[in-house]
Amino acid sequence: MENENIMKTGTTTVGIMCKDGVVLAADKRATAGNLISDKKAQKIYKINDCMALTTAGRTEREANVKESVNLLAGLVYSNIRKMSMIPGISHFLFAGKDYKGFHLYDIYADGSLTKNDSYVSSGSGSVMAYGVLETLYKEGMNVDDGVKLAVKCINAALQRDSATGNGIDVVTITKEGIKTVLEKEIKINLQ
Repeated sequence: MENENIMKTGTTTVGIMCKDGVVLAADKRATAGNLISDKKAQKIYKINDCMALTTAGRTEREANVKESVNLLAGLVYSNIRKMSMIPGISHFLFAGKDYKGFHLYDIYADGSLTKNDSYVSSGSGSVMAYGVLETLYKEGMNVDDGVKLAVKCINAALQRDSATGNGIDVVTITKEGIKTVLEKEIKINLQ
């Protein structure tokens, strides 16, 4: 039975593995139930020069991607095991590069994680994003094509998912490091 007091949130995030890097994209709308709580939400965060996500910690040495993603997965897992009136439910896409290459992980609400070799999407708009990914993703594509594909994915969700909207952010992780390649706000005209 669904708890009616839990605020539902929505978003669309996409991660795409490319031959020369990883692309992360997200919309800018933050929702709380039917309320659009923020029209300029930042959903992609730089952890260090080699990794991106929402939050993370660091040690005295530079962590590799696997250590960092395992730390976050452990935090997510421990969060759902706490007794609380407000359950902590989250879903992350984690991307980075280290001496072993480029990596893309999906971290589920239960703290489990999956390494992805092609693409992944999360959030309420992921159904629309997956339709685009299944049709247009090509193994071995370069980052420039990955960026174009990520924008198409988020745009598809913007058109059909009411919890996705207000803009697009796209970040790339290549051998040069992390770069924001698109920050676009979309104004909605309700006349």
